[in-house]
Amino acid sequence: MLRFLLACCIAVAMVQGAAAQMRPVATTDASSVFASQYIRSPQLGITFVSSAQSPQDDGRYEKALSLGAGRNRWPLYWYTVEPQRGQFHWADYDQLVADDVRFDMASLAVLLGRPNFAQDGNSIAGLNEPVFADGSDYPEPGKALNPNNLWANFVYQAVNRYKPGGTLAREEGWLPGQGIQTWEMWNEPDLQQFWSGSIIAYARLLKVGYLAAKQADPNSTIIFGGLLYNTQTNWLARVLDIYINDPNVEANNWYMDAVAVHNYSYPWRSGWLTLVARETLDAYDLEKPIWLTETGVSVWDDYPGPTWASTADDGRFKRATQQQAAWFIIQSTTYAWAEGASVVFFHQLYDDCGDQAPGTNFPPHHGELCLGGAACSGDAYGLFRNERGSTCYSEHPRPNTARPAATAYHLLADVFGKAPFEPDGYERADDVTHIQFTRPGELIHVIWNHSMEPNQASFEAIGEDALLYTLDSDVHVIQPDEEGNYQINLAAAQPDAYPEREDRDPSAIGGAPIIIVEREGQAVILPTATPIPTEVPPSLIVEATPGPLVLPTGDASRSGDDTTPPVTSMQPLPEISPSSFEVHWQAEDDSPIERYLVWVKVDDGEWRPWLETTSTHGVYTGQSGSTYAFAVWALDGAGNWSNNLQLVAQAVTRIE
Repeated sequence: MLRFLLACCIAVAMVQGAAAQMRPVATTDASSVFASQYIRSPQLGITFVSSAQSPQDDGRYEKALSLGAGRNRWPLYWYTVEPQRGQFHWADYDQLVADDVRFDMASLAVLLGRPNFAQDGNSIAGLNEPVFADGSDYPEPGKALNPNNLWANFVYQAVNRYKPGGTLAREEGWLPGQGIQTWEMWNEPDLQQFWSGSIIAYARLLKVGYLAAKQADPNSTIIFGGLLYNTQTNWLARVLDIYINDPNVEANNWYMDAVAVHNYSYPWRSGWLTLVARETLDAYDLEKPIWLTETGVSVWDDYPGPTWASTADDGRFKRATQQQAAWFIIQSTTYAWAEGASVVFFHQLYDDCGDQAPGTNFPPHHGELCLGGAACSGDAYGLFRNERGSTCYSEHPRPNTARPAATAYHLLADVFGKAPFEPDGYERADDVTHIQFTRPGELIHVIWNHSMEPNQASFEAIGEDALLYTLDSDVHVIQPDEEGNYQINLAAAQPDAYPEREDRDPSAIGGAPIIIVEREGQAVILPTATPIPTEVPPSLIVEATPGPLVLPTGDASRSGDDTTPPVTSMQPLPEISPSSFEVHWQAEDDSPIERYLVWVKVDDGEWRPWLETTSTHGVYTGQSGSTYAFAVWALDGAGNWSNNLQLVAQAVTRIE
């Protein structure tokens, strides 16, 4: 619900640069661009990969594609396109749509925003006028629109311009099918921040928009604007109640092809809202796809979040740690898929400006800048940290690098994004959630723990072995025990500050999830890792040295008088460990420890980064017959790294 304020502000205030005014690059074979390098999952998208309110940037597309995303969701603001009635300014959106086509990302454009000439109290002027020039709302091929229905005319112009075979496609020589095919009618109409009109007015907006869009492109997909369900009112049910007596409603698919919902911070709600939407449709004997077009959680333990708020619930309110945000992505997405959601969009690619005004900026600090009401923290929703020179929050010590959530997103795309799958039920027992999906010959399990203590999951195997994926290590082959069951160790959940969770949940976000893929009746084969394309900076990979993590010299907020490096240690491991085992580490220092970088070496191989985290423990899953050595670096709040940069094993174990 915080997503569009930035774009609204920029749309009014930003001076449009030369880059944004460039004509789109003609693309005659866009479907082949990068086609062999990226997953492009049709079930996964990201919001604000790009937008018309920010400079054109190929690097953002490359980042999104490197994670496996197949869709880009962005707002198309009526007031920027048609600031005066009948005067359309398409250049910025032409560039945006052309970029989506060039990078072969499916666009989800959200139509919203009233220009001044279309204001009518809390609604839109002319919205109740007939849609068509003959005085009716009945569509027929080639029928002209009523010029007095302002919303209908804007929607028609946008869809007609950007549809496959539309005005821009013809100008640029695009192939059949290239252009925008999916449109969302407004954003969060059940939140007054975006729509202050009545439910009756929104029902009319959706109907008019649907009819106008279908008049321009009968093959378009029109989505009911994403519902946040932040009150007791079920807007979907209320709108369907309004439509039920409409004599043309069935002939026009109830004026919607799909329904969208939104959810933040509490992953279970993504499944619950999908279920609410599905059961609401069921009550009217309707079956439509449900899309989760926004989901995410802002982190508090990384700039620009309130990194000093480790014990302050108000600072952490509905936020998570970076590791929890990674767990959130997998839990939120699979909850939604389990209840039948077709597509999930994660919010968002970069932090950008979040809910703050353009230009909001400050250096990393420990709370001392929070004086006199000055902005001292911001929304850190991004899979990637902002770049140097960004409009907001441009002073991260590791600009333009991935957070752990990016790894989680990539894992979902890698496992689920390459072939269709179907939900196969889920259960929660003994504080463990176990969700299953099927596709021909495969059974996929997604499992996590809700308890604040380590836990274990057990289930019957369907084959002789399986692939186990975690966020902490590479994929491994595992075998069932002598009784034919898998015994999987699960990490504990961590505390958070989400106040409105179910009584059974000690925290909103469960512990680190694991994914297991079985193949029925045959052995699994270790997959070839999906590579990060060479054009993309390797920001998904933890740096091999800690240098980039150190703040610039002279940063008064971090330097202080502490020049003593932390001293790290690890809890000894047993000589023999099970396939999944806990590793513990710590550091002693005069300043608080800001983060750890944990390394692992398998047998006689090279040291590799395993975890970058604020936690002091993690669950590692290995393979039988291998020896595992671990070492840990620490960075303190004054910017000092531990002195053990020449890696020496601090804990060793073997899996038999």
